[in-house]
Amino acid sequence: MAEDKKAFVDEINKALAKSEGLTLKDLLFSYWGTPYSATMCSAEMFQALENLEARRDDMLLVSYPKCGVNWFIQIISDLIFTTIQSKPVSTELPFIEIGDPDKYQRMKQIPSPRILATHLNYDCFPKSIFKNKAKILVLFQNPKDTAVSFLHFHNSVPRVPSYSSWDEFFSEFMNGKVVWGSCFDHAVTWNKHIEDENTMIIIYEDLKENLTASVKQIAEFFGFFPTAEQIQSIADRDTFQAVEDKAEETHGAVGSILSAKVNLFVFCQDWKNLFTEAQNKEMDLGAKLKYDVYCRD
Repeated sequence: MAEDKKAFVDEINKALAKSEGLTLKDLLFSYWGTPYSATMCSAEMFQALENLEARRDDMLLVSYPKCGVNWFIQIISDLIFTTIQSKPVSTELPFIEIGDPDKYQRMKQIPSPRILATHLNYDCFPKSIFKNKAKILVLFQNPKDTAVSFLHFHNSVPRVPSYSSWDEFFSEFMNGKVVWGSCFDHAVTWNKHIEDENTMIIIYEDLKENLTASVKQIAEFFGFFPTAEQIQSIADRDTFQAVEDKAEETHGAVGSILSAKVNLFVFCQDWKNLFTEAQNKEMDLGAKLKYDVYCRD
C-alpha cells in the first residue's frame, strides 16, 4: 500500500480504536455549540485551525458526513492525475479538522494541488481559504438519505457506538445532536453562499444520474480542461460501484468503512422504508431546504 494511503488508514484505525467501548454520549464533545467526534477532533485542533495556510490552487471539498465525500475525493484525484499527470500525494488525512494541532505545519510540505476535505460549516473555515480565494466545491445530498446512511454507519461499523432504534436516532439527527451537528444548519449555511466567488454546489444525485456531465462540470470549475475521452474514462473508472469495489485495495481493512458501502442504503432510497409519515413531514417542514433542487427522490 502506498505511503500516503497507509498513513490515511493508520489514522482511521487509531480513531476506531479510541471509539471502542465508548457510549454515544462519550463519543461527542462540543466546540462552539456543535458536537464533534472526540476520537477524531479536539478543541486544540480547532484552535489551531486558523494556522492552516490555504493556497489559491487548493481544492476544497465540503459535505456533511455520510454524503459521499470519499467518492468525491477519488473523482478529484483521478481528474488531477489524468489532466496534469500528477498524482496527489499526502501522508495527512484530507479532512482539515481531523488530526493533531501540528498538522497544519506539516501540510506546508504537501505539493500542489492539494485536496482538502471537510464537514465544517462555512463560519468555521480558516480565513486564509477566503483570503487566498481557494475554490470550494460543496456536495449536497437529500437529508433523508443522509440520515439513513448516518444510522447505518453507526450501527454496522465495529467499535463505533450504535443507536438502539431508528426513532432514537431520528430525534437526535433532527435536533443536531449527532457528530458534526445539524445537517440542516450545514446545508442552509452553505446555501447562503451559493453565489460567492469560487464556490460551487453540486448535487449527489446528479453524480449518480450523469457522472460524465458532473466530471466535466467539476473539471471546469477547478480550471482543468480534459478531453471528452478523458472525461468519459474518469467517469467509467470512478462509478459508485467501481470505487466501492477497490476500497479495500486502496485503503486496507478500513476500506469498507470509508467506501460507499456504508452509503449503500442511499441508492435504495431506504428512507422510504424507515420514515413514518409524521417523520417525513417533520423533516420536510423543518429543514428549510430547497427540496425541489437539493433533495431529489
